[in-house]
Amino acid sequence: MLIVVNFGGQYCHLISRRIRDLGVFSEIVPYDVSVEKIKNLNPQGIILSGGPSSVYGKDAPISDEKILSMGIPVLGICYGQQLIGKQMGGKVVPNSIKEYGKKKIKIVNKNTPFKGLGKEESVWMSHGDAVEELPKGFVTLASTDTCKNAAIGNFEKNIYGVQFHPEVTHTPKGNLILENFVFEICKAKKDFDIKDLAQKIIKEIKEEVKDDHVIMGVSGGVDSTVAATLINLAIGKKLHGVFIDHGLARKYEMEEVKERYDRLGLNMKYVEAADIFLDRLKGVTDPEEKRKIIGKTFIDVFDKEAKLLEKECDKIKFLAQGTIYPDRIESAQPSKQADKIKSHHNVALPKNMKLKVLEPIKDLYKDGVRKLGEQLKIPAELLYRHPFPGPGLAVRILGEVTRERIKVLQDADYIFISELKSKRLYDTVWQAFAALLPVKAVGVMGDARTYENIISLRAVNSVDAMTADWAKLPYEFLEHVSNRIINEVKGVNRVVYDISQKPPATIEYE
Repeated sequence: MLIVVNFGGQYCHLISRRIRDLGVFSEIVPYDVSVEKIKNLNPQGIILSGGPSSVYGKDAPISDEKILSMGIPVLGICYGQQLIGKQMGGKVVPNSIKEYGKKKIKIVNKNTPFKGLGKEESVWMSHGDAVEELPKGFVTLASTDTCKNAAIGNFEKNIYGVQFHPEVTHTPKGNLILENFVFEICKAKKDFDIKDLAQKIIKEIKEEVKDDHVIMGVSGGVDSTVAATLINLAIGKKLHGVFIDHGLARKYEMEEVKERYDRLGLNMKYVEAADIFLDRLKGVTDPEEKRKIIGKTFIDVFDKEAKLLEKECDKIKFLAQGTIYPDRIESAQPSKQADKIKSHHNVALPKNMKLKVLEPIKDLYKDGVRKLGEQLKIPAELLYRHPFPGPGLAVRILGEVTRERIKVLQDADYIFISELKSKRLYDTVWQAFAALLPVKAVGVMGDARTYENIISLRAVNSVDAMTADWAKLPYEFLEHVSNRIINEVKGVNRVVYDISQKPPATIEYE
């Protein structure tokens, strides 16, 4: 196994996932992990993740420097490289020119970490500091035009650092660098397979739940469906699935969900709760406040349903969720050092909640969840449904959420998704949706001036939701969808197409 030391970087879990993709088990540990704990884990390699801090900052997360003298190969990424530089006697300073986004590195030493790479490669940078002076025994492996030590190494001690992020898809040869570290330097063996996870998770659920019962909010999406199926296989009818209609779902969502879950044989209850959600969201425009209100309301409704179910069964002790890695990362969990991007309803749980939380797929990314689903024989139409946020259309309606605005977005979104499916483009993109912007624009319809809403169409391609590129849909298709929305959706006179990448943008709008 390898361990990834978490310094709060948004890509920490992505590093771990990349290692697992190579067929080697990886485990994430906090930055203050003890040397004794590392010895007990007995890893073949250590990766120091990136992070939002500066190594010379007052409250910077600093790991035990003895980790670097354990004789275990180490790879530092971004902040991790800077920490190596500082702890081993080098000098780290604010770089005169900050580097964010795509850069070209010139590889000056094609030894082990860069084996098989060319003299020049594209990488993804995200840093303001840099190692200016190398520690004793280190050499420069790669440079950019503004960062002379873009990669460093000490071949004798098997300690290496890269200032860029090899784990993101924007670094095309990043996987090869990680592969070189894992197999050439750490000498790890390929003995981890996601195929083994299903039975392992089912066994863990049985051991944790025992004779108790579980209540779970199931949304109809990939994550909650796979999680519910795993729990159902583990405990059967002791799982009480609850679909809460919060009034923020896509058009015809309730009917589709009922049909799908009947076919899967899940023990389900459907709850109409739109009035309470929309009442609490009245007048709210701040996206974080929306998410927190929806999160709290979900728990309130669950708590009420659990009490009702307790009259029939007094053993409901768990609340299950389809939480996956990106949910936890962007909610700044588990690292106290991570910058919070946005909270998710499925991790914003109240401290006084009476039910224990069960999250069977919390360590997986979306593609891993889908692979599990395939093993569980879940229909492809469910597994490859585009991701849909737990707070629903509330985070795709920028500004106040009202019934009128919900209907406008539902109608526009339905046209967009329906056209993607009819033109066989739905499966060519990772996620697509419409969003309602909080501004209006002037238009002309039927020779009359209008002042109506703007719909933004968003379609992206991604592997794991950590990075994403906008989908290059045909112009003719976009024109057709735009015409349909403007002609058929009352209250819309303008449609735009979002061509932002993640990062710097996020996939969702709020």
